[in-house]
Amino acid sequence: MATAALPAAARASVPHRGLITASVILATVLQVLDTTIANVALPHMQAALGANRETITWVLTSYIVAAAIATPITGWLSDRVGQKRLFLIAIVGFVVASMACGAATSLPMMVAVRAIQGIFGAFLVPLSQTILLDAYPREKHGQAMALWGAAVMASPVLGPVLGGWLTDNFSWRWVFYVNLPVGVAALAGAWISLPKLATVRRRFDLFGFALLGLALAGLQLMLDRGPHLDWFESPEILVETGVAIAALWILAVHLATSRNRIFDPAMLADRNYLAALAFAFIAGLVMTAGAALLPPMLQQLYGYPTIEAGMLMAPRGAGTVVAFVITGRFSGKIDPRFVILTGFCLIALSLYQMTGFSLEMGQRLITISGFIQGAGMGFAMGPLLTLGFATLSPRFRTDASSLFSLLRGLGGSIGVAIVTAVLAHNVQVSHSDLATHITAQAVPGAGLLAAGGGGSVGMAAAMVDGEINRQALMIAYLDDYHMMMLLTLCAVPLLLFVRRPPKQAPGAGHAVME
Repeated sequence: MATAALPAAARASVPHRGLITASVILATVLQVLDTTIANVALPHMQAALGANRETITWVLTSYIVAAAIATPITGWLSDRVGQKRLFLIAIVGFVVASMACGAATSLPMMVAVRAIQGIFGAFLVPLSQTILLDAYPREKHGQAMALWGAAVMASPVLGPVLGGWLTDNFSWRWVFYVNLPVGVAALAGAWISLPKLATVRRRFDLFGFALLGLALAGLQLMLDRGPHLDWFESPEILVETGVAIAALWILAVHLATSRNRIFDPAMLADRNYLAALAFAFIAGLVMTAGAALLPPMLQQLYGYPTIEAGMLMAPRGAGTVVAFVITGRFSGKIDPRFVILTGFCLIALSLYQMTGFSLEMGQRLITISGFIQGAGMGFAMGPLLTLGFATLSPRFRTDASSLFSLLRGLGGSIGVAIVTAVLAHNVQVSHSDLATHITAQAVPGAGLLAAGGGGSVGMAAAMVDGEINRQALMIAYLDDYHMMMLLTLCAVPLLLFVRRPPKQAPGAGHAVME
């Protein structure tokens, strides 16, 4: 399984390196931003597309499922079509699908073009990572991955802010139309700057791809539909779970026994890359789950409007960018394992701060904890992106980047499903516990209202129940943050399995084919 890559000598003197960097980062922002920018526009789409509260979520699900299924074939397509050509096709396809999304007049049309958008978008992130690693010599990989990682980590945070502003000031259709100028800029830069690499003939593992597609589709549908269908009480969820488990089991056997495989298991023999996959899964889980929990909490419990709630997420993105700048500047001078440890400790610290949220607090703690969490993500993911690929053969880069992106995305999907389910369960438990302690003596003024009789009794009951619901929801959010803090700390021991990559002299590298 040989994959084309730039030779070391060419990598040391790549022309237009700055333009390459800008182009691939724009393409990355294009794809990652669309995973969250449409969320805030769903209520506006619902009326325009004639959908109900449940079916409108397929606008998000179709994109996520299609992207998950398409991501694993990035390496094979890159070899057969050519890295530059596939990258350009992916940008054009994504922008055209975005325009179609903005022009959609019905729900079926929107779901179909969102799926097409997800397929083309699936190739952008792994290809961007591979192109940057090929364009820079190994001693500068840390700086390159710091720039790229800042875009990957900050875009999902900025998505709801930009989406809310566009929806409020223009219309929900501009959530998709905004991709046109960004896509055109990325396309022009990539067309001018990217070098052409030799294509490689490589058999396509149709059976393995079908199994992986079935597993991912079943898993994503189960995670997305579970909260609406009471999870395993629903026959649909049981079927989707069964399909996912069966397909994964057969795929594992296929990878272990077949000669023609969608992924070469040899790349999993690299201990650093294997640890990076585990970290990516956990980081995706914590990052995405945290981004999904905070905005609704700010709106439901604190009454912030959509735009202001989105702005309170901005310090998280700012912390990520600052951390990536620092890690890029000191790349190669500090043991990356120590930087990753610092990052995960900062994430855990921010989640500990969030367990101290209260209904009467102001914005200060939200801002501080958000900045610390974003900085932790930046410190953790920057060196991780470098360390995971430092000892991996360049011939595995595109496949390895695809698997890395897939695991990070799956971590996010599973994280959102877990925190949503735990939140709903803990709201019920907390409500029941609080209700047992409510008496007329425990609620000031309730006795006076009750003494008025008639409607006053109902008013008193409604007021008390509303406050119980509010307190129970707050407790449930705090329980989620506590769970995420413990999960983050549990990831730290994985650093014991990570080796510091050997220092390499400038200009050293691998050949085109290995």
